[in-house]
Amino acid sequence: MERLGTGIGWRPEIADAVERMPGIDWVEVVAENLCPGHLHESLRRLRERGVTVVPHGVSLGLGGADRPDAGRLLALAERAEALGSPLVTEHIAFVRAGGPLTASPRLEAGHLLPVPRTRDALDVLCENIRIAQDALPVPLAVENIAALLSWPGEEMTEGQFLYDLADRTGVRLLIDVANLHTNHVNRGEDPAEALAGLPLEAIAYVHVAGGFERDGVWHDSHAHPVPRPVLDILTDLASRISPPGVLLERDENFPEPGELERELGSIREAVEKGGGARADGAWRAAAPVEPSSVSTDPARQRLALAQTALLSALVAGTPVPEGFDRVRLGVQARALAGKRADVVAKVAPELPVILGAGYRPAFLAYAQGAPMTDGYRRDALSFAEQLLLGGKLADSRVRRELREWWLERSGPVPRSRRPGVRFARATRRVLLRR
Repeated sequence: MERLGTGIGWRPEIADAVERMPGIDWVEVVAENLCPGHLHESLRRLRERGVTVVPHGVSLGLGGADRPDAGRLLALAERAEALGSPLVTEHIAFVRAGGPLTASPRLEAGHLLPVPRTRDALDVLCENIRIAQDALPVPLAVENIAALLSWPGEEMTEGQFLYDLADRTGVRLLIDVANLHTNHVNRGEDPAEALAGLPLEAIAYVHVAGGFERDGVWHDSHAHPVPRPVLDILTDLASRISPPGVLLERDENFPEPGELERELGSIREAVEKGGGARADGAWRAAAPVEPSSVSTDPARQRLALAQTALLSALVAGTPVPEGFDRVRLGVQARALAGKRADVVAKVAPELPVILGAGYRPAFLAYAQGAPMTDGYRRDALSFAEQLLLGGKLADSRVRRELREWWLERSGPVPRSRRPGVRFARATRRVLLRR
């Protein structure tokens, strides 16, 4: 596996700072935020300097019951080729449910949700990863995720699940030590036990990130400093094997560049500390097991029904499936709605400006009865439609501005801004009111 070194998650908000940071060997960028034909100039300059850029996908849903979408796989492959990347990464998670397998409406989580550590889920995940591997031009690595909740009736520990996954498919692993800490706080899972069970030499690289604790629940925010327990887990991992790469993730609430550089220094120190007591793991990558001739369709349907029931309870208010912690599901549901409001505000930044302080409570009220079914851009339009049709906008200025915003974006093409066309449009509206 290629040695990557020390890196940081590239984001447009810190692009200039990343270019100037000393000791940055590589960067990771969210794949869905890239346009292969129009790369950000900062990424172009980094590539010209020989800095490795790795695309990190968030929407494939490899842990879902459906087979990976060919269009999403093609898009990920195009980004890897445009960046000349040595590998691409995704998550062991499901992000959508419903559809033909369950004869129910398609639901989108807008977030990475955990898969059950069961034989059914493992069989489906292995087949999905093989499909992805066949479609991608470079090796794939998959990441363990953070979770607020646990599935009832799990059959394996995280270490066992990841070991079997790597052994059966030959896939590389992206180990997020912050997620191991999250699962320690939220699910009582010992990080040392998880590390002891991992196929260490399957590790492609390591993520490090910050979060915060509230009411006994750890939130993996990627918006706070990296805490000492996360660095300690990194040291433990580095005492077992030399990680090919370590990367700091920060998605928002960006500090001054000097603070990010100090965090990178702490990460390097944690790795060096672990390296002093290292004993390389005994696991060696095996040749991927040949796919079984037994159909995974029954496992897919069982998994689809379970994931749809869980996601529906989280985003559509249906009853909590048996065996789940109702309190934790409530925490997760509120977190999903809050993230949805935040992302829509970024996708459609005009909405918080038009609605002011009323944006967030109005969106959260909308989200309670309107699950996301087709991505954040459609979600923003649907939210505006509901406000306009509901007749609850007392301020005529707000109503007018929101209507104009919706009309500009709801058609198949943007409305023309040429003066003559705008005048004709306004005249037609006046005539229609008569």
